[in-house]
Amino acid sequence: MAQTDSAPVQARIAQTIATDIAAKPAQVTAAIGLLDGGATVPFVARYRKEVTGGLDDTQLRQLSDRLGYLREMEARRETILNSIREQGKLTDDLARSIARAESKATLEDIYLPFKPKRRTKAMIARENGLEPLLRAIQEDRSATPEALAEGYVTEAVPTTKDALNGARDILTEELSENAELLGTLRDFMRAEAFIAARVVPGKEEAGAKFSDYFDHREKWADIPGHRALAILRAAKEEIVTMEIAPDPETGEDRAIGQIAATLDTQAGRPGDLWLRDVARWAWRVKFSVSLYVDLLGELRQRAHDEAIKVFARNLHDLLLAAPAGPRATLGLDPGIRTGVKAAVVDATGKLLETATLYPFQPKMDLRGAETKIIDMVKRHGVELIAIGNGTASRETERMVADTLKLLPPGVRAPTKVVVSEAGASVYSASELAAREFPDLDVSLRGAVSIARRLQDPLAELVKIEPQS
Repeated sequence: MAQTDSAPVQARIAQTIATDIAAKPAQVTAAIGLLDGGATVPFVARYRKEVTGGLDDTQLRQLSDRLGYLREMEARRETILNSIREQGKLTDDLARSIARAESKATLEDIYLPFKPKRRTKAMIARENGLEPLLRAIQEDRSATPEALAEGYVTEAVPTTKDALNGARDILTEELSENAELLGTLRDFMRAEAFIAARVVPGKEEAGAKFSDYFDHREKWADIPGHRALAILRAAKEEIVTMEIAPDPETGEDRAIGQIAATLDTQAGRPGDLWLRDVARWAWRVKFSVSLYVDLLGELRQRAHDEAIKVFARNLHDLLLAAPAGPRATLGLDPGIRTGVKAAVVDATGKLLETATLYPFQPKMDLRGAETKIIDMVKRHGVELIAIGNGTASRETERMVADTLKLLPPGVRAPTKVVVSEAGASVYSASELAAREFPDLDVSLRGAVSIARRLQDPLAELVKIEPQS
């Protein structure tokens, strides 16, 4: 990380991170200096405790992640300040609001009214002189908006309806640039929104694997990451349509009510009724769309983070699984059409023999598969049979169980174990596997890996990591 922050910004970042990780600013500043100097989190945690005041690895990881975010936010803060200053619109109050912003989203909400824009309907309405009409409606709520609009009919604005639509466009843009309102509605949506998925008509068969989400609805805040990822994938493949919105019966009216409250509307007066209609319009054409995009991005990030944590936890358990030890093992990589790949390794993991068995369709050579397994068990003194948990795993396990019943008297039946075959195909096609087994078919290398990972999961699975 390049250390380009000014002293006040460095101090602000250090204070923020110190609060987040329950440390002192001086500890954070020391750790940042080490990281900026090229040190890694593991190195600092292990060998620089005296410099950081004893920050542990968890605190340092959080510090490193937060540091990147805050530096990006400070750079954006400075860009926004410069942009507004160049426009001649930077006031003391606005500068304080920008300085107090604690997230990128809040910064962008504040910047919205000042961000260079493409030509909008609101701009055109202002050019046509319709902003005074909007102010007149806001100031005299007892007047009928249609009557007020009659004075703004011109060649460019041919009807009172056009005039009122122009005033509506101006107000809608102003509302969409209200940072406080945006924050309120975003928090409301986070708490109240539902995610709903419905199958696209005619896609039922093509999207059968997503059938659980053909008519699905649950709270956005509560949906587990795996279900969110499934819905996102189904929507990407155009199997379902997805919606993120508040409850249509009550939630939408509450959201509109929050927009109307910004306009200080009261019941009964013609101007208030018109303003409430604008609030409803603004929700439907502006806020519901922009907040859908915001919540979709948050949902995707949340689901990805959760998936990574689950993967890490599962990998941790897999790598630390108890080894079966140095015992002769038969590895079976299940398959139907292409056959079950078999490989026998001795107690040290050395490959002794390979074979391809065809107990299932289309060949249905069950007798040949049974004979071969019995032969390999007898000749190599096989004590363990490792069966991959992929396609046809259950069928292969049943076939092995039936085969072991056919062993002749005096031959001890091996113990069969179903093991994860995750990564076996990655390893089998890797450069490492090619060097170890240059003359062995790729598919048979996978059976070797399955056998070895039962003997010693950690020793075998670490081979996969550099390839992934």
